[in-house]
Amino acid sequence: MPDANTAVLDFLHTRRSRPAKLLQAPAPDRNALIPILTAAARTPDHGKLEPWRFIVLENAALKRLAETVEICGIDTNRPPEDIAKARKQFDDSPLCIAVIEVQKPSEKIPAIEQTYSAGAVCLALLNAALASGWGANWLSGWPSHDCDFCQEALDLADNERVAGFIHIGTASTVPPERPRPNIDAITTWFDT
Repeated sequence: MPDANTAVLDFLHTRRSRPAKLLQAPAPDRNALIPILTAAARTPDHGKLEPWRFIVLENAALKRLAETVEICGIDTNRPPEDIAKARKQFDDSPLCIAVIEVQKPSEKIPAIEQTYSAGAVCLALLNAALASGWGANWLSGWPSHDCDFCQEALDLADNERVAGFIHIGTASTVPPERPRPNIDAITTWFDT
C-alpha cells in the first residue's frame, strides 16, 4: 500500500469555496501570492506549452474592470440585473486573478487539452489559495466570454480567453456545507 498524504486528502475531502460576495480585505500581498501562483502552475500541461497565464487584478484595476463591465453590458443591451451582478464581482473583490487560456500552435497537443490544462490551473489556484488559509472563489459569467470586454479590460490577444476569475480574500463567514455528488450514481466500474 502506498504512503498516503492524509492531510492533503482531508483537505480535498472538506474543501469549500467561499462565496466571492463574502470575501473582504485583507487579501494576500504579492509575497503571499507567489507561492499560491507557483502551486497553481504545477498543473498537468502536456507538451510543456504553458497554455495559460495569470493577470493579477488589484485595487484600481478591479475598479476599472467593474466600470468596463458596465459599459460593455450597456453596449450589448444586457439586462441591468445581469450587468449589476457581473460588476459586483469586481466592485467587491479584494483581489482577483484572471486565469488566461493561451492557445498555442502544436502538432501534438490538441486545443482541447490546452483548454483542460487552463481549467486545471483555475482549480489548482483555487485550492492553493484555500489551502493557504484564504477565502477563494472561481467565477466566470458573461464578461469572461465577451470578446469586447476581454480586449478592453484585459488586452487579450486573439489566441487568448478567460478561463476563470479567481477571487481571493478573507472569508467573512464559513458557508454551510452543500450537497455533494453521489459517487455510486456517477461512477461506472469496468473490470473486463
